[in-house]
Amino acid sequence: MLGFFKKYRPFFIVMALLSVIIVTLFYSALSPKKSLPIYNPSDVNPEMVDSTVQYISKYHTIADFSFTNQNGKTITQKDYEGKIYVADFFFTTCGSICPKMTTNLVEVQAAIANDPKVMLLSHTVTPEIDSIPVLKAYAIKNGVNDNKWNLVTGDKKAIYTMARKSYLAVKLGKPSELYDMVHTENFVLVDTKRRVRGFYDGTKKEEIQRLIADINWLSQKDN
Repeated sequence: MLGFFKKYRPFFIVMALLSVIIVTLFYSALSPKKSLPIYNPSDVNPEMVDSTVQYISKYHTIADFSFTNQNGKTITQKDYEGKIYVADFFFTTCGSICPKMTTNLVEVQAAIANDPKVMLLSHTVTPEIDSIPVLKAYAIKNGVNDNKWNLVTGDKKAIYTMARKSYLAVKLGKPSELYDMVHTENFVLVDTKRRVRGFYDGTKKEEIQRLIADINWLSQKDN
């Protein structure tokens, strides 16, 4: 018997290797592959979307924009061209969810520090209060890296339009006040083609980990 195994040893080795390869291939084929949805206005809670675009069910992308950041620099879509980025809406005097959202976005900033393809973009919903010096002080206080993260202010109507027509992430405020906004806890993930790929609760640690994982997946996929 021992002689038999010695004689056919190469055969058994080859069969064992083939078995491992076949099992691996079957496992890969049966394992669900990661994917991220592409969100359009019709996919999202109507409360977050301007009524003029709620019917759109495909080909939605982030519109062109122009705002001013914490350093007084004009920031446009060109600064985010070919980038994956996370967008959100906040205001510096917010005492409820904003501090937690900012802390969690600082964690995201640390996670993407060495990935040149990923950036952050935070829009104030109270531009009448959040001037450039106010945003700069807020950035310094929270350890914002100017090369990765822009805090932007600008025309309130333009911010409102971006929030509800592009990012699909902000509720209406007082009906009596034009362009009034109630920001939410949403972090919005945007891919290199300016498509919305995910919404995340910016106040929850587990959601931040999910966001970081999805950023990494998108970054590797686009390589």
